[in-house]
Amino acid sequence: MRSALTFAFVLFALVVLLPANAAAATPHVERADLVGDINTIMAAYMEGAVSRAEADHADALLVVINTPGGISTSMDDIVTSLLNSKVPVVAYVYPSGARAASAGLFVSQAADVLAMAPGTNIGSAHPIDASGANLTGDLGAKVLNDAVTRVRNLATMHGRNADWAEQAVRNSVNINAEDAVRLHVADLEGSDPVALMNMIDGRSVSRPSGTLVLHTAGAFIDDMPMPFWQVFLNALIDPTIAALLIIVAGYGIITELSNPGAILPGVVGGVAAILAIVSLANLPVNIAGALMMLLALLLFIADLKANTHGILSTGGAFALVLGMAFLVNTGPIGLGVNPVVAVGTAVVTLGFFIVFVRKIWNARRAPPFVGVERMVGALGEAREELAPEGLVFVSGALWKAVATPEPIHVGAPVRVVGRDGFQLKVVPGASVGMNVAIKEKS
Repeated sequence: MRSALTFAFVLFALVVLLPANAAAATPHVERADLVGDINTIMAAYMEGAVSRAEADHADALLVVINTPGGISTSMDDIVTSLLNSKVPVVAYVYPSGARAASAGLFVSQAADVLAMAPGTNIGSAHPIDASGANLTGDLGAKVLNDAVTRVRNLATMHGRNADWAEQAVRNSVNINAEDAVRLHVADLEGSDPVALMNMIDGRSVSRPSGTLVLHTAGAFIDDMPMPFWQVFLNALIDPTIAALLIIVAGYGIITELSNPGAILPGVVGGVAAILAIVSLANLPVNIAGALMMLLALLLFIADLKANTHGILSTGGAFALVLGMAFLVNTGPIGLGVNPVVAVGTAVVTLGFFIVFVRKIWNARRAPPFVGVERMVGALGEAREELAPEGLVFVSGALWKAVATPEPIHVGAPVRVVGRDGFQLKVVPGASVGMNVAIKEKS
């Protein structure tokens, strides 16, 4: 009996406890993808990834990089988050064809381990302004020296080539993965994430708390993609999208003001306006550009009210181009509104408002289709005793009327023969039913 119990206990341990211990011994690595422009939403996502990896006690955080750069302040937030992570950070420029350019260089140098896939490149981090031009004068020297010092500190902290990193900032040099490893810009070259985890296993990295040995061989890589709401916001956090949302909001609001009760244009314009506010709230807005776009909107509205034959709309188009060009100031990275989109939008908007203004001008000059001027000869019915004044029902509305030359009884047909201001002059006429019948026969 005792032997049977012993056998059962051993069997239980083999079936349940050993697999559980084996699973617990499997290294756990969490993955976050830094793909696309670096902005406030990407910074929030990366900060969340670091916090989640710390809370899950992950063995490492794998940051897969493929970025052309982005906003310098968001870059600083990501770098600070990675440097202060309690979990070792492995930056991996992946897949083939990916790059860690501009702000991506700073983020990659902040990692404890920097690896690159074959066919990738890194560098080109010279500071430029929002329009893409070089920063000059004292401001240019200030921004450049700050960026050089920062990238040298990051490279030196992790035992990498600080001199080359400085040249990437000063002269925008760029190298491929093989040369990056040879020059100690990157630590190693790996073909894929699984192979990389095996390659860095047992590697010692220097952390603020001391030296740490990585245990990542055969690690389970837990992919933590950006949440849907952040994906949506990330799509909005684009200078070109923000500018287009402002234009759509302007279209909708102006159309609603010109055609009260249309409802749909107002709803579309309102939604676009809210999304534009959300987008601009996460972008470094240049107040001069915003005011210029507001001026363009006011000029378009004024052209609807004044008889300028499109002159104000033309001025609004020029103001729109300038406003879109200066709307977003992204600092040293230089990601602004696409100039082709800005010019194209201005041309389309100018054409829209010229056609709009022309239709409004023609409508103003056209004679009214409804009113007393068009009611002479119309048939109606007396709703009150006209002796001689009372109410008549003509063209779907009640009108004050005076009967000539004799009184007209309630319910009798009348015919409009003239007017005196907004008071009709009527005479006894054929019944409304007879008139309809005559029209049907004709």
